[in-house]
Amino acid sequence: MTALHTALTRARSAQPPGPDIPAGHQVTPWPGEPHPVPRHLDRLLRLSLGGDRLRPAASAGALHPVNTHLLLGPDNRLPPGRYAYDPVRHRLLARGTVPADAPPGAVAVLTVTARRTVSHYGHRAWPLLLLDTGHAAAALALAGAPQWCPDADVTLLAAAAGFPSDWHCAEPEHPLAAVRLTPGPADVLDRWAAYAPGGPPLPTPHTPPPVLRESWNILGSLPGTKTWRPTAAPVLPDTVLSSRRSARPPFPGVPARALLAQVLATARRAAPVPWNLLTARRPGAVPPSKGEAAPADLAVRAAGQSLLAHVGALLVAHGCPDDAPPTQVRRDHVLAGHGIGLAQAVAAHLGLASRPIGSWQHGPWGPPHIVHALALGIRNRHTEGTDRP
Repeated sequence: MTALHTALTRARSAQPPGPDIPAGHQVTPWPGEPHPVPRHLDRLLRLSLGGDRLRPAASAGALHPVNTHLLLGPDNRLPPGRYAYDPVRHRLLARGTVPADAPPGAVAVLTVTARRTVSHYGHRAWPLLLLDTGHAAAALALAGAPQWCPDADVTLLAAAAGFPSDWHCAEPEHPLAAVRLTPGPADVLDRWAAYAPGGPPLPTPHTPPPVLRESWNILGSLPGTKTWRPTAAPVLPDTVLSSRRSARPPFPGVPARALLAQVLATARRAAPVPWNLLTARRPGAVPPSKGEAAPADLAVRAAGQSLLAHVGALLVAHGCPDDAPPTQVRRDHVLAGHGIGLAQAVAAHLGLASRPIGSWQHGPWGPPHIVHALALGIRNRHTEGTDRP
């Protein structure tokens, strides 16, 4: 088995993560000059990744490891160049200008700071980083981004984002996806990659432990194919995008079949991976036969999250075995995060309670090789959101 396959098997094992380590900076400390977000991108970024809410995209443990770097051409009311987005202050930090012949349009390169998630989830963190990237892309899509590339070569993405070859003592960022915010040329990433890189962010005082270095090695070696695809996002009211929350269980009521069908259809349109929809058993029902499952049966596989005994349904993405090709491991996890992100927004629009479930292990119940899931139920007075800043 390759190092990636060994790491995926371990992430899905019953082995608990080690003790927590410092999570580092909430936002990467790039030293650039701050600029207001251009007016034509203000709504998109405010409703997706920043603004008066810290970050609307769901994230494992509310650790928010995903960063956004904007590649802005000469038609974006700022000097053409690379900018780091600060989602807390809703500002762009200039990371270097480029010539006036830069490609037109605006592209976001999504990266992850692995330490934030490794700080709590240890060896289980790197698949969660892929899922979180998909969720961030879904947030941008819901706000109007038309296309995304979930599998571009990480070396190409790093060069397009202008990352240094040597991060010195700074915390590195690993690029995993690109999102078109406005129309632009097909070769936009290649053209941005031709420009000289910039400098690193400010240094960090934290020493990387072996589990963090392992995540860096995996994230830096993921292969890609550079496929641009539609974001497949439904058009929803701004009020839904700005108010959606991950609900606090219990929400045990099983939603109407027609509502669940809409949530499932959204996920299937967005992510071509296998999907299952499991519903809670009625009190006194006969236990399922082998191969069948209800949400409560899968609690032990979801890192022991007993909350699954108190939800009405579970939308499950699965089908990526431990020994899958590296391109599939990356693609399935990022796409599953994207599909669950869009499905959760539709669930909110339909008035349902929902909560993404990210960390999955092997076990006897349910479909094999679970990648991601969304708990669903009927909203009640106990389901106030839990991901507020």
